[in-house]
Amino acid sequence: MILNPGYYSENDLKDVGFKMLGTNVSISKNSTFVGVENISIGNNVRIDGNVTFAVTSGHIKLGNYIHIGGSSHINGTGGVEILNFCTISQGVRIYSASDDYSGESYTNPTVPMYLKKLNMAKVILNEHVIIGSGSVLLPGVELGQGAAVGALSLVNANLLPWSIYAGSPVKKLNDRSKNLLKLDWVGTD
Repeated sequence: MILNPGYYSENDLKDVGFKMLGTNVSISKNSTFVGVENISIGNNVRIDGNVTFAVTSGHIKLGNYIHIGGSSHINGTGGVEILNFCTISQGVRIYSASDDYSGESYTNPTVPMYLKKLNMAKVILNEHVIIGSGSVLLPGVELGQGAAVGALSLVNANLLPWSIYAGSPVKKLNDRSKNLLKLDWVGTD
């Protein structure tokens, strides 16, 4: 029984084969990475338990000062870019590719690509974005700087900067304060 799998050290991670790996990176030992050669990770990043990165084609790029909560899933087939100071809460799903559900093509990864029709587009989270637990982001969405998404939300459209959203699909609830930009903090990057 494994109660606390712990985190890999920087020394453990240096030879894994990531496209790029920064410093002060903590990755839970029970996370799953498919396609590490397509994954870039910046500095001061923490990836908690049972997180899955799947990117056999495409890319996933994480900036600096990013936290990805446990049991999240990020599919990078169409490309996923998460810029500095973003927070991904537990159980978030980010999809940059999705099967066509119309019945006009086959679905699932065991079927040859010529029989499938994928909706594939890059997902971008600009700086200071926060995503609440259990939320789902669909292919092609861009979340403006400082956008906040409440728990259990479905993001199927671009979100405005410094705005708070929630719901399925998301609706803008309010503006978000920019006061964090005034904090007197100097990072190491």
